[in-house]
Amino acid sequence: MNTPRDNFTSNSAELLKRKSGAMSSFSVIDTGNEEVVRENYIKDKMDENNSVNFFGRHFNRFVMVTHINIFLYSCGFWIQLAVFPYLTKQLGADPVTFGYLQTTFAVVQLAGGPLFGRFGDLFGSRQAMMLAFASASVSYFLLFISSSIPLLFVSRLPSVFMHAMQAGQMIVTDVCSPSKRADALGKLGISYGVGMVVGPMIGGIVSRLFSIEKGALVACVLSLVSIVITFLYVPASVKKSAASQDSNIFSLSKILRLLRAPGAFFLLTIKMGTGVPMGIFQSMFSVVALERFQLPPDQNSYVMSYVGVMAMMVQGVGIGYVTKSFDQNRILAGSAMSLMLGYFMMTFASNMWHMCAVFIPLIVGLTFQNVVTTSALTRTVSSADTGAMLGLSMAVNSLIRSVSPTVGGYMLTRFGFESFGYLGCAVSAVITGVLFYRARKEEGHVVKP
Repeated sequence: MNTPRDNFTSNSAELLKRKSGAMSSFSVIDTGNEEVVRENYIKDKMDENNSVNFFGRHFNRFVMVTHINIFLYSCGFWIQLAVFPYLTKQLGADPVTFGYLQTTFAVVQLAGGPLFGRFGDLFGSRQAMMLAFASASVSYFLLFISSSIPLLFVSRLPSVFMHAMQAGQMIVTDVCSPSKRADALGKLGISYGVGMVVGPMIGGIVSRLFSIEKGALVACVLSLVSIVITFLYVPASVKKSAASQDSNIFSLSKILRLLRAPGAFFLLTIKMGTGVPMGIFQSMFSVVALERFQLPPDQNSYVMSYVGVMAMMVQGVGIGYVTKSFDQNRILAGSAMSLMLGYFMMTFASNMWHMCAVFIPLIVGLTFQNVVTTSALTRTVSSADTGAMLGLSMAVNSLIRSVSPTVGGYMLTRFGFESFGYLGCAVSAVITGVLFYRARKEEGHVVKP
């Protein structure tokens, strides 16, 4: 049964022929790239044909369903994250074992990210989203029935394909034109942020009224609900160009070819450079909050909510305005400068009020950097390979999470909390200089997100 998307795509050539005279008025990424003009036109028309009216505003129905799924995914993830430390302690895990569990999760996700992206390229974004939630439901159910530490480790293994945010980015990339992609990708963070606030609250209530394990069961049920929603409301469409590509899910040559795509390696390097200091800081923040700032659990929850709300504001309001007003290189340079300022302020922070001020430039810089690099990476390759490229982007995040706890623990013990600020400030200063140099060099020829 053909979806509206399928029907439109089959007639796109005729529509383009009739409207070719209007194409010069479209906002395009590269004025010499006719294929990009074509993609902008097709996806803008798809957006018109599949829009729904919600409180007087028009939204793409597939994007709306994706937001619902991302909210449910975030709720489930943060529910289990809230109960996981208490469950591990209940089963007798010491801090070292807990660290091993975190590392296991990060390594498994690192291995699965590129494979998941390739799966989405070959079989479609709906199947990828369903696979992500199936993996999540199995992982949460195993956590629910875990009665020993070995079972806790086993419960981490299905998370190899638990990449619902990546699947959501794939759907948005499929249905949104390049000119609207950065804003649409950024707004996914709003739904995730709402789940980040609601999830721990649900987990706490369930744990208090029933038991710690029941929180994991609730997360499992939410994941199963998302599978049904995805099956019913996301179109079962496979990318048209996928059939001509290598059909192997794992292809080292494909990964190397993606890394050689113009601009891809540079963007991934920037993502890695800005991500490492932040990953180290995030991995040690709970320890710093407890030992340096003596933050009780309830106040720690307030700080997390503050961070979540601020991130939602930046993603919901700031991304759309800034990406329309400035080019990619200048946004990246500005975000690196914002991170540099935040890390510099961190070196002087002596209480949690200071840290709340530090979070402002850090969140602004990191949010813009993540959204712009993700959007730009999807445009370095053809539409047939966007899933695999998003997988590489996610793999960078997983790699950072794999090494950050070890490096962060060593830095905190050996050099103190201030070392996080010194490292971040130095790295961000170098990246800022590189990006401003690149922006000046390419002025007049920059790519707009």
